[in-house]
Amino acid sequence: MRGGRNLKIRLLIGVCIAAFGYFKYCSNKEINPYTGTVQSIDMTPQEEIQIGLAHAPTMAQQHGGLYPNQELQAEIDRIGLKLVQNSMAADTPYQYDFHLLRDQETINAFALPGGQIFMTYALLSRLENEDQIAGVLGHEIGHVLGKHSAERVSKSKMWQTVSMGAEVGGGMGQTVGSIGQNVLLGNGREDELESDDLGVLFMINAGYDPNEMIGVMKILKAAGGPNRVPEFQSTHPDPENRMERIRESIEKYKNEG
Repeated sequence: MRGGRNLKIRLLIGVCIAAFGYFKYCSNKEINPYTGTVQSIDMTPQEEIQIGLAHAPTMAQQHGGLYPNQELQAEIDRIGLKLVQNSMAADTPYQYDFHLLRDQETINAFALPGGQIFMTYALLSRLENEDQIAGVLGHEIGHVLGKHSAERVSKSKMWQTVSMGAEVGGGMGQTVGSIGQNVLLGNGREDELESDDLGVLFMINAGYDPNEMIGVMKILKAAGGPNRVPEFQSTHPDPENRMERIRESIEKYKNEG
């Protein structure tokens, strides 16, 4: 009898912990002031900045550190700041820093919360002009304003709490926790498409040719080769799909202008 009672108590506590995590996540919904998207975020912009600054050295180290060419770094800084100063990004509390990474194998660019933005030399070396560099950096600025990393952090906290509740209630924490990890494998399709759209807007405002964003997609597609993962098996949209959406964004913002 006592064992059965203890199990019921554990189950009740586990359910309460899981419910707390879920309802806290749902109660933190807010409208992103830059995109108008409704998101669940439980941190301030200052906390986003702190997270980005804390993780920036580790991210750089994972890609071999910073690329040892001050002229190239200064060029990245100039283009990135031009995009910021000519867009709504200038009116945000974020601290934008642009980092050129030494990595000559991994074709990638990414952003941390609060404005820490990275591009590998492997990607830079394949870009054909300044407009394409602006397209990549504008896209990453879009991730910052879209608060995509902050949203994933909040979701991760929710799954950790749910996992804790499941562990207390019946030893199922590892399974539930793994669901959270699958959700958190980087930016999802909508995040990428939203950032593409914002990147186009930032390029236009800064005087760059937004059609060069399509050129970036062609480079990414070529880099993927014939064994590129089909869109339905990936968290990222297929470059062909992104090209079409980018063309739509170009028409939209040109008509608005």
